[in-house]
Order: sequence, then C-alpha cells, then structure tokens
Amino acid sequence: MKILRAVVTAVAALGLSITAGCSAGTPSTSSGPEGATQLKVTAAFYPFEYVAQQVGKDLVTITDLTQPGAEPHDLELSPKQVAGIGESDLLIYQKGFQAAVDSALQTVTPKQAVDTASFLTLQPAEHEDEHGDEEHGEDDHDHGALDPHTWLDPNNMVTITEHVRDALAEAKPDAKATFAANADALIAQLKQLDTDFKTGLGSCQRKVFITSHEAFGYLAHRYGLEQVGISGIEPDTEPTAARIAEVQKVAKANGVTTIFFETLVSPAVAKSIAGDLKLTTDVLDPLEGLTPESRGSDYIEVMKSNLTSLQKANGCS
Repeated sequence: MKILRAVVTAVAALGLSITAGCSAGTPSTSSGPEGATQLKVTAAFYPFEYVAQQVGKDLVTITDLTQPGAEPHDLELSPKQVAGIGESDLLIYQKGFQAAVDSALQTVTPKQAVDTASFLTLQPAEHEDEHGDEEHGEDDHDHGALDPHTWLDPNNMVTITEHVRDALAEAKPDAKATFAANADALIAQLKQLDTDFKTGLGSCQRKVFITSHEAFGYLAHRYGLEQVGISGIEPDTEPTAARIAEVQKVAKANGVTTIFFETLVSPAVAKSIAGDLKLTTDVLDPLEGLTPESRGSDYIEVMKSNLTSLQKANGCS
C-alpha cells in the first residue's frame, strides 16, 4: 500500500499542474499588485489551500504541506517545511488530523494560525478501524473517536472561509475589504453547493452508500444519507474478512448498486467486493488532495462530481 501511494505521488507530481503561487517547500515572500508584499500562507492540505487561494488571491503566496497526489494522513515534514511553518504569516490546519503538523507546532510558531478543530464541531467516527493494538505499526494514526473529515460539509467550509478571511484581514488590515469581497464570493459558491446537494439528494431510492473509507460522515449527516465504509476513518487500513462480509451483507440488504473508491488509495478491495456482488464501481472523492485523475480542477468541481455520482448510485431524482 505504501509503495502504491509512492507511485501515485510520483506520477501526480509529474502530471499535475500545481496552482500558481503554491509549492510544497518553504514559503517565500514575493510581490503582489503594484509591488505589495504578499502574505505567506501555509496550508496543511488541499481544502485549506483552496480557501486560502480563493480568499487571498494575489495578495498571498501559498505553500501546501501535502504534495499533490499524496495522502495527507501520512504527511511527513522535512526540516525545511517545519522552518517554513514558523516563517508563515498564517498557518491553516486541523489539530489532530496530521500528527506531523501538530509536532511541528511544538517547535515553531507561525505569526497566526487557523485551527479548524478549535471552532468546528467534530463528530464521532462511525466505527473504529478493526484490528487490535498489537497489529498497529509505527505508521498507523490515531484520530481518537472523532472524524476529521470536516471539509466535506460545505457549511463547514463556509465557517473556515470566514476564519481565514478574518485572519488575513488582521495580518494585512489595508486589504480587509478585498479579503471580505473574495470571501463573500467563495461563500456564495459554497452555499449554492449546499443547495445543490440538498436538492439533488432530497429524493433518493436508497440512502445507504458504500465507500472505501469513512470520510463522508459529515456529508452523509448533512444530507440525510447513511455512509458505510469498507475501512474506518484511516484510508489505508486493511479491512478484516469479517468487515468485508458485513459490508456485503449491508449492500444486499439495501439494494446498493455501486461500491465507491477514491483516487489516493488502492481501489482493489472496493473492486473486489463489487465484483463478488456483481455491482458497479465509481469514484467518490474525499478531496484530501487533487490528482490528474480528479474529476474537477478544484473543490467546487470535485464536490459537484461527487453529487452526480451519489445521485446515480442512489437513484435520486
């Protein structure tokens, strides 16, 4: 699994055109309009990079700590990246999601930080990954009993946008009106996205959907669906035979037509279950990062693709 992710990362690094002004190295000061100094923003992974880009635009230069195509759960930071966090005007992250970022903040301090876990309500994970402590290796992660995938509810993204807007305005008061206008434009898109999901999933033949790992709890809760993950909240945890049998039972009992997989981890188990049950497969993207295979070029586009996939799989009208 680790080897596969490394291959995906290498391919993505070659094939993906990274958003202008973003890199995975140390943030660097550059000039914006009319020679104005840009704020140095560090984002822990893609959804936070997207918000920073939309709100800051050409008044910020953004570093995404997670390489394109890499799994943010598995983030490791170089000394240069850690130093870059300390040099940032703003860090956007979620405490408890990426241990490497939490560890870095014990040694360096950015000028400002937006920790989404400090103002969003994290909901309990639906089920824990199923293996005993003796089976956990050094690379395994522990989010406790909370689901970290807050960004898959557009309403949470609205709240994140508001906090990023306020932090940027505090760092650069003379651009407060610009940040506010940019944030308003993004919030309008996010609210429309929420409306699209409410309408698009308002009348469905099926409420249950099965996906590779339980990243979609916030989305399911918001729009009245029921998520069943083959794995728990960790994307690279191998499910037990008992869990696979349970998922197959749920699929049969609920008339499930589709087993969803995602772009950053192997689809092998999802495709195997689908093959055994003679079901179709499709992509449901947790938006932890973009790859050349992502169905869209940004957060809004990929979320709309997710909506289309759910509508098709669940017979929504």
